[in-house]
Amino acid sequence: QVQLVESGGGSVQAGGALRLSCAVSGWPHSTYCMGWFRQVPGREREAVAFIDSIDSIRYADSVKGRFTISQDKAKRTVYLQMNNLNFEDTAIYYCAADQFWSPVVKGQPKYWGQGTQVTVSS
Repeated sequence: QVQLVESGGGSVQAGGALRLSCAVSGWPHSTYCMGWFRQVPGREREAVAFIDSIDSIRYADSVKGRFTISQDKAKRTVYLQMNNLNFEDTAIYYCAADQFWSPVVKGQPKYWGQGTQVTVSS
């Protein structure tokens, strides 16, 4: 059974930084695409960053230059380093995974974590 468990959320002042982690267990495939998404209640879910099994990476324009996605394959963990946070980054952040890029890019990956709250105060 695939499980994604996020951690690292919290509250920070504008200009601060946080690092989110997503630990993956039970993954049955040799390939994958993992993504970070975020959602504010009442608004559509937004893609933040993606990384795959060969370290291909994509970012949303809104986070380029501020956020960095990375992974430790030995630990089966994906990270999202978030720097220079601003109020608009406040959201619940979700880790998600699929065997292929297409579902992830479309916002429809097969597996989701439970989410972690990030709150940025101005």
